Order: sequence, then C-alpha cells, then structure tokens
Amino acid sequence: MPTKEQRASQALAGLKRDAERLDKIDRNVRGQQAGPYMPRSATREYRLLAERSVSNLLPMVVAAPSQALAVEGYHRAGSSVDAPEWKAAWQANGLDARQGAVHRAAITYGHAFTVTLRDPADLSRPVVRGVSPRRMWAAFEDPAADEWPLYALELKSASGKGSGWFYDGTHVYDVRVDDEEVVFGAGRPHGLPVCPVRRFAAQVDLEGRTTGVVEPLIPLQDRINQTVFDLLIAQTYGSFKVRTVSGMAPPLKRDPETGEPVLDGDGNPIPKPVQMDASRLVMAPDPDTKFNTLDETPLGGFIESIGMSVRHLAVVSQVPPHYLLGDMVNLSAEALAAAETTLMRMVDDFKRNFGESWESDLRLAAYIAGDTAGWEDTASQVQWRDTESRSFSQTVDALGKARTMLGVPAQALWARVPGFTDTDRSNWAELAAQEDRSARLGESLLRASRPTGGASGG
Repeated sequence: MPTKEQRASQALAGLKRDAERLDKIDRNVRGQQAGPYMPRSATREYRLLAERSVSNLLPMVVAAPSQALAVEGYHRAGSSVDAPEWKAAWQANGLDARQGAVHRAAITYGHAFTVTLRDPADLSRPVVRGVSPRRMWAAFEDPAADEWPLYALELKSASGKGSGWFYDGTHVYDVRVDDEEVVFGAGRPHGLPVCPVRRFAAQVDLEGRTTGVVEPLIPLQDRINQTVFDLLIAQTYGSFKVRTVSGMAPPLKRDPETGEPVLDGDGNPIPKPVQMDASRLVMAPDPDTKFNTLDETPLGGFIESIGMSVRHLAVVSQVPPHYLLGDMVNLSAEALAAAETTLMRMVDDFKRNFGESWESDLRLAAYIAGDTAGWEDTASQVQWRDTESRSFSQTVDALGKARTMLGVPAQALWARVPGFTDTDRSNWAELAAQEDRSARLGESLLRASRPTGGASGG
C-alpha cells in the first residue's frame, strides 16, 4: 500500500500534468488569447490593431448557464421543509453567494472541488469552501462513479509550489512543495468517515474525464479574433475612397529669394503637399487633367463572417445566439422559451451533476453536526431555483388548472411558483393557517348569532 508521501507525490504529478490545459483555459477566459496571424514585419500600428481585435465571448458562454444555477433549499426524504443542515452549513457558510464561484469553475474547467471540515473552534459546526481545480487534484478508485476520493492535494497557489494541505480518509496534513517534493508537516485527524473533498463535474465520461464548456470553443474564439482583426485592417486602411489626379504636375517648393525649385538630396524638386478635404475645391489649369476615385473596400463580408462564426460558437456551446449577438427584438415569452431550449437542457444536466455533489456536502455537514440520520439519508434533494423563461401568468394558470382539474393539493403546487423562496412559502403556510382560523371563527360567530326557531301557539 503506498505511503502518504508516495500518494502526495502522485497527486502533485497529477496537478502539474493538468496545469498546462487548465492554465490555457484560464488565459482564454480572461482574454489572454492567441493573437491573430500577422507578418513578421508587422508595424506597431498592426500590433495595436491585433490587441484591439480580441473579442472575448467566452465569459458570456460561462455566465449563461451559471446564472441559471442557484440552489435555494435542501429537503430530506419525505419532507417539504429545509433540513437543519441548510441553516447550519449552507446559510452559515454564505453559500447562497459562494455557490456561484463553484459552479462557474466547474463549467469553465470541467470540474471544481469543495472541502467540508469541522470548525476548529466548534467541532460541531461544518465549514464548506470551494477550491479551484488549478489548485487541487484528487485520486479516485473509480473516477467515473466514486462519490468521495481516496486522497487529495490542495495548494494555496496555482503555481504548483508553496504550502497547502493533503487530505485522506482519516487525516488532514499541512504540506509544502519544495523542489518538486512534497514535505509533510503537522497532521490532525478530521474525524469524518470519508476524505472530505467533493468533486463537482460539469460533464464526466465513463473513464472519469471531465470537460468544461470553454476548451472546445477556443479554436472558434481564435477564428473570431482573426476575422475581427481582418475587419480592422480593412477598415483602417481601405474603408474610404481614394481620390486620384492624372495629367497635373503638383506645385513645387521654391526658394523665396531666387524663385528656383528647392531640390532634395538626390537633386529632384520637392513638391508641395496638396491639401484635399471636404472644404476645398480642387481645380487644374490643364484641360487634360482628370480627377478620379478608387472605391473603398466593402466591409459587409467581414461583418457577415463574424456573425457566422459567433453563430457557430453559439451552436457548439448551446448558448442561444441572441445572447451573443444581441439581436433579440420583441420576442414573446413562448419564443424566448423556445430559443433557450438547448441552454436549459444543458442547465438541467448541470443541475443533476452539481446537485448530487451539494447533497453529499450537506450530508457530511449533518454528520459533523452529530446527525447520523441526516448523513445516512441518501434520498435527500437540493431545491433549484426555477430560472426558465416563461410567462408568470401562464405558469399560475397552469398550476390553477392542476389544482381544479387534477385535484392536486394547493400547498403541493407552491414550490412550482417561480420567484419565491422557501421562506416565503413558509410564511404562506402561516398566513393560510391564520386565514383558516379566522374563517372558522367567523362561521362559529355566524351560527351563534342565528335565532333558534321554536313552535308558536295561538
């Protein structure tokens, strides 16, 4: 069985092996992309246009699905209210806001990690935090199916050097990477039944390989940058008409004292610059002089090529084209929902994958809090916010028909109403109970105020 030092060395080798690919993805997302093709003799002006030609669409490709991912509740099997670990772990760790960083990293690189440990100041309080895959590497017995890894190495820096931690099934060790070697420091038992690292995989195949949305799009992004560069070159140097004159000698510079033409170093007369702009009328004394123009370079082909490349990017990334092109005009709710069908299918896929990971973290948080039942509840479910584009009135109308035509209990439909949280729905339950009590009280008073009829004699 490998020692912890051997395992840490394997983890470091895996981290360095993935570094080149992940660093390339990171550079492209941040706009540090491969420049367009230029000749070796390119001038400074060419290089400036090359810098301006980078039209980075990759952040939008990541933002579109990640903005549709938001966990807003966690229910155990058979329950419609949030489990205790929702407040103790999720809310206490600020994961309402921090979950987005985990989702974006997983979507960008293909996977990300969370670490769930006991708070040293309060051993019953779970601490959950996200970790970039550029700083962590985990080993699995079956990377396609295992819920928890065998061990993992985390560094504080993405440089592959410096201090960090090594996690296994029983301990957390302080480590430091010096001269390509992992040096172990102090270790402490974490008191958990598993290695406390959870992987969030955007897409994973049966060999355990993860794929994000950015890497397949880098060639398309480079093509867009090249076309934009060609557009800027044509726009800068050939997008205006060139006026020409033939059959007319330009005026010469003359010595103010002698009136003789001024010669250059080669003995040729120096012509005066001809001032031509929209405010000047150009005339020639020679009747054989001809004025003409050279047509500008049409830019429409470049613009159409950019639009085509962006559409190709949208197809491959499953992001609606109007997100990237900005050409959405007066779309109805039905048309908008249809345009976003492929995006929402991708989001649903992410929800299934990420939801399982968040459920594992919250189950482990329940174990930390001493709740064995919560740890063993593998049927628990996180609740995702409904972000699909649809008309609110249509949604309420459909839910109303489900209530009246199918007999679905009203409170069972509350979770389907978009735009409200579990806290809001809890308040609805209290208000509904108050209204019910008020209605029963009103009926009782009404019955009490009715006169009791008796037989009258005469």
